[in-house]
Amino acid sequence: MTAHSLLFGKRLRAFVKGDRNWVQLFYGGKWNLKAASMVRVAPSRVESKTESLPSGRRLLKNLYPLLRLNREFTKRLFDIVFSLFVLILFSPLYLLLISLIAITSKGPVFYLQKRVGKNYQVFTCIKFRTMVNNADEVLMNLMDSPVLRQEFENNFKLKQDPRITKIGRFLRLTSLDEFPQFWNVLLGDMSVVGPRPLVVEELPKYGYYIDQVLTIKPGITGLWQVSGRNDIPYSRRIQIDLYYAKNHSFWLDIWIIIKTIGVVIVPKNNGAY
Repeated sequence: MTAHSLLFGKRLRAFVKGDRNWVQLFYGGKWNLKAASMVRVAPSRVESKTESLPSGRRLLKNLYPLLRLNREFTKRLFDIVFSLFVLILFSPLYLLLISLIAITSKGPVFYLQKRVGKNYQVFTCIKFRTMVNNADEVLMNLMDSPVLRQEFENNFKLKQDPRITKIGRFLRLTSLDEFPQFWNVLLGDMSVVGPRPLVVEELPKYGYYIDQVLTIKPGITGLWQVSGRNDIPYSRRIQIDLYYAKNHSFWLDIWIIIKTIGVVIVPKNNGAY
C-alpha cells in the first residue's frame, strides 16, 4: 500500500468521524465551518445547510412545494374550464366532422392509440381517424421500401403517406384531428398545452431527458406544434419538449394557445402532415 493511499484513507476516516485536525489538513489547512458542521453527525447536515441560508431564501425553500402545488392547481383548473368551453362552443363542428368521417371512409370515427403520459402512465389517446381502416397492414407493406422505412424510423411519420384519407388530410393540416383529445384533458390524462404525447417506441430517442419531459402531462398543443411541427429535426423536437417541461407557465400557455389558433385558421406551411 502506497503512502498516498494511506494518507487518503486517513483523510476519508477523519471526514466520516469528524476529526478536526485531519479535516483541517483535508481542506488545505483552512478550517471550513460549513464543512465542519456537516461532518460531525450525518443528520445535522441538512439542518446546518438550512440554517446557513438567509431568511428570505429559507422562506422560499419552505414555500416552494406550496407554490408548485398552486401552479399545478391553476393549470388543471384552466384545462377543465377551457376544454369544456371548446367542446360546448364548437359542438356543431364536432358533430359535422364525425359525419364527414363516417360518410367518406369505412371504419370507426375515432382512432385510439396508447401514449405515455406524466410519470410514465400509459393512457388511451383519442383522435379523429385520418387514415384508411387497415392502415397498419398498409404500413407493413410500405416498410418494404428502404427509403420509406428510414423516414418512418426517423420521424414516426411519412410526409407522403398513402394511408391518409381526403378528409383526414384536411383534419391533419388544420390539427382538427386532435379535437377529441379535449376529452383526454377532462379525464386528466392530458393538458391543453404540454409536450407531445409520445408512443412507447419514441422513448429511447429522448435518452435521459425523458425523465424530465414526463414530469408533466402531454398537451393537445405545445411549443412543437407552433414551431414547425414535422418540418423540424427530431433532435430539435426533443429540445423543445425539454424546454417547456422546465419553463412552463400560465402566460407561456396562453401565448402557445394564441399561436395555435393562428395555425388552425391559417394552416399554410405549418409542418402538419
